[in-house]
Amino acid sequence: MPALKDLMLLLLLPLAFLALQASLCHGACVEVDSDTEAEVDSGFKLGCISCKRRGEVSAEAYVEWEFKPFNDSEPIPIYRYVDVENKEFLDSTLGFENRLEWRGSNNTKDLQDGSIYIHNVTFNDSGTYICTFYRTLKYNNYNFQTNRTKNIFLTVVPKLTRGLASILSEVMMYASIIGLQLWLVVEMIYCYRKIAAAGEEALRESAAEYLAIASESKDNCAGEQVAE
Repeated sequence: MPALKDLMLLLLLPLAFLALQASLCHGACVEVDSDTEAEVDSGFKLGCISCKRRGEVSAEAYVEWEFKPFNDSEPIPIYRYVDVENKEFLDSTLGFENRLEWRGSNNTKDLQDGSIYIHNVTFNDSGTYICTFYRTLKYNNYNFQTNRTKNIFLTVVPKLTRGLASILSEVMMYASIIGLQLWLVVEMIYCYRKIAAAGEEALRESAAEYLAIASESKDNCAGEQVAE
């Protein structure tokens, strides 16, 4: 039985690793903060994610974006997205009309990713971007209206430079991946050796048991012959 348990452990380890990878790739909604520094004349994604707290409740949502330049006190509505057939630019004076592109959820009315992409970023794009989710939760007997707002403070720079924190986080990520893989290899080798040792011990016990039975049978036969 110990050998069987070890064999099951050896088989489950790769499955556990695959399950971990699957959860990382296809996991639940995760609210990741947007980057806040863009390079002039390049493209930039303004990330805005608002996860629905109860996945079993059906909902509909739309997203509205506003922009407040550093020298202005009031935000200006610039974009609204309901679905692929119902999206509109709300202001044409700031130059976003031909540069904004939807990069959020698609083919669903239950929006959870409201990200947009700015083409050809200019220095005038620096400021505060306000992303608001207007969500309607649909219960059996009533609907519940809710909204959630996120602020993104964007700075446009001539050239992006990687910070020390970014470099360290990337190094730590690769080190963690390599460490996990090495740990899995060590565990598999350990389990294989343990199973092999258990198999050899079981074989020796079986051989000893067979010899004992054969010896007992031989003694019984010899005793019967003497009795005759």
